[in-house]
Amino acid sequence: MKDLYNNIEAVSLLDPIAVSKTQTITDIDLAGFNSACLLISVGLDANFDASNKWVFTLKHGDDGTTYANVETDDMLDLTVASGVVLTIDAATKDNTLYKIGYVGGKRYLELTCTETGTIEAPLSIVLIKGDPEIAPVA
Repeated sequence: MKDLYNNIEAVSLLDPIAVSKTQTITDIDLAGFNSACLLISVGLDANFDASNKWVFTLKHGDDGTTYANVETDDMLDLTVASGVVLTIDAATKDNTLYKIGYVGGKRYLELTCTETGTIEAPLSIVLIKGDPEIAPVA
């Protein structure tokens, strides 16, 4: 069995909370790590539809000040348009844990969850940083 515990760092970006407005998380610092995975946990809300939705946009940058939208090549197993990495726009997409893999190579990330319409659902976001330059990290 391999040791995962000493080779990752978990950071809570948004503690579980009922979200009813746009949320932006800036200055997500990946210094000292060579991979990142966002875990986005969306709770139950039967109102998700084309008019009532959340759109998650990911940006990256070198300095924590200037950001640009990620592109498909920056992500794992995901096609990106205008930085959009996830859209929750149907009741069948709620109550789910989403895994978003980033390989873009920039130091900083910025994640925005834009609300359209009327949604109030539980949301939490955890960042897993992996492949540390110096291990163990725990």
